[in-house]
Formats: sequence, structure tokens, C-alpha cells
Amino acid sequence: MADATQTQSPRRFKPDWAWVFVLALPAVLASLDPAEVMPMLRFALTALGHTAPFILFAILAVAFLKATGAENLLARAFEGRETRMIVVAALAGGLSPFCSCEVIPFIAALLAVGAPLSAVMAFWLSSPLMDPAMFAITAGTLGTGFATAKLVAAVGLGLMGGFIVKGFAKSAVFADPLKNAPVKSCCSSSCGSGSGADVYSGEVNWKFWTEAHRRETFKNAAVENALFLGKWLLLAYMIEALMLRYIPAELVAQVLGGSGIGPILLGAIVGAPAYLNGYAAVPMVAALLDQGMSNGAAMSFVIAGGVSCIPAAVAVWALVKPRVFAAYLGIAVVGAVLAGIGWSAIA
Repeated sequence: MADATQTQSPRRFKPDWAWVFVLALPAVLASLDPAEVMPMLRFALTALGHTAPFILFAILAVAFLKATGAENLLARAFEGRETRMIVVAALAGGLSPFCSCEVIPFIAALLAVGAPLSAVMAFWLSSPLMDPAMFAITAGTLGTGFATAKLVAAVGLGLMGGFIVKGFAKSAVFADPLKNAPVKSCCSSSCGSGSGADVYSGEVNWKFWTEAHRRETFKNAAVENALFLGKWLLLAYMIEALMLRYIPAELVAQVLGGSGIGPILLGAIVGAPAYLNGYAAVPMVAALLDQGMSNGAAMSFVIAGGVSCIPAAVAVWALVKPRVFAAYLGIAVVGAVLAGIGWSAIA
């Protein structure tokens, strides 16, 4: 019998780029401006400590949802009449603890068996924008008002996209939306813990501590999400410190400040390339607000950036044809601008 170990290809080392940048930033700064290294690290660690209670709540909340199997309730969003499916899918997307690429296998299966694209689009648009962990982090940094407004905007964007697709379901844009071979792997290190391939099996048990495998799930999810949130927030706070130190406040106020629709449109346009992920964007937005970014531009930035960032966009691109993907981005930008206008009116 041949030695099986000889036929196995060696595993490739895949660096975690978030940690690479966390280590690289102080090194690069030390070579360019050594006096600023310690202030940057103190700022980042102080900010991380300030948000620690919110981070802990987020970690425990996500671990609880995974251990109890509450994620299984998500499938119920895609049952019943189409209008009901759109509404429940938008709400489920805004409240579920998944990143978009974690649910690729689930969404692919639903589309393959004939679930309406309208409900899937509603979920896709709202899912990357808000979850329990992100709400806690956003509330702790930008305030409960901003976090609540973003949640409302996420659900509203999902509803808008779902009903647009429903209204134009028979058009050339949305007819026959699926690609032939959906990709079913997670697309980015921006994902949290867990795999979309198997989180939907099993019954819900709210007393998860009574079962050993659920206790293990809770522990693993808590550790993985602690590392996930820790690396991204530490990197984000380091970037925030650098932005506050080196980007003139006058420039930010000139480009993204003031009233009117101009800064809101610009916030939506620059949201995608400037976006790291939903967690890392929060300190970035806080720094921009401190330097003069308008409230409306901040909201349009986080909405457009959240939907069009690489993990969310790849999840959609993996499953649907380019024309549907283009519609997804278009709806996101329009929704981001509307959210920015709404928030600027009440903030």
C-alpha cells in the first residue's frame, strides 16, 4: 500500500494580513517618525480598553447564538409569501451574526431550489451592515443613536432592494440570475468564526450548557471572535491615531464636511475603497467625524462601504451574474445616499 503521506500536498501558509499590518505599522512608523510610535500605541490600547465592555458583550452574544443553534432560525426568513419573505429576510440580515461569505452555501442552496431573488437580495443588502457584535462596537464608539440609525438603514436598504427586485423580477436584469457554478468557500479573513456550510443543521437549545458539544462550540466561538475583533479593532485604532496625527482636519472638513448632498455623495463614493470591514470602519469614521466629516457623509460612508467591501461583494459575485451584481451595487449606493440624507436631517 502506498504511503498516503507522500501523496498529500503540503499546506500553504496563509498569513493573517490584519496581524501583519498590526506589527508592520509600528515598525514603519519607527523608521519615519520614531517619536510617534509610543503615542500611537498608547492611543490604540486606551481606545481598545475603552470599548472592552462592548467587545466582551459582542463576543458572548455571538458565542451564545452559535452554541444554542439560534442561527438555524434564519432559514425561516425564506418561507411563506414573497412579500413576507422580503420583510423577514431584511430583518434577519440586519440582526444575524453572519458575515456575507459565511452564508454563501445557504444562499446558494436557496437560490438553487427556487427561493425568490427578492428575498435573497434583501438579506444580502442588510446582512453585511449590522449584526449584534457590530451594533455593540458602533454604539460604544459612535453612540447608540448612530448605531440604531445604521440598523434602521440596513433593514431599510434590504427592504428597498427586495421590493425593487420583486417589481422588476421579469426584467432582463433579474431573469435567470444564477451563475452555473456557485463558489462555496469563505472569501476573506474578514469573516468571523464558523462555517456557513454546517451552521444550519441541528435544533435550537437555549440551555446550551447542558450539552458538551454546544459548550465546546461556545468556547471556540468566543475565542475565535475575541481574536477576530481584537486584531481588527487594534489595527483600526492604530490607523485612527495616524489619521488624527497626519491628516489635516481642515482637509477632511473641506472635502467631507458641510451641509448639502455633496459630502453625502462623496462619502458613498469613497466608502468602498476606504473600507476595511464593518468593525475596523467604526474607529475610522470616529476619526473622520472628529476632523469635520458631516454626519450624513459618515452614514453614507458606512452603508455604501459595508455593502460594497470585498467580503460582501465577493459573496454576491460568487453566485449571480454580473448584471445582478451591478444592480446590487447600484441599489447599495442609492440606499447609502438616502440613509445619509435621512441621518443628516435628524442628527
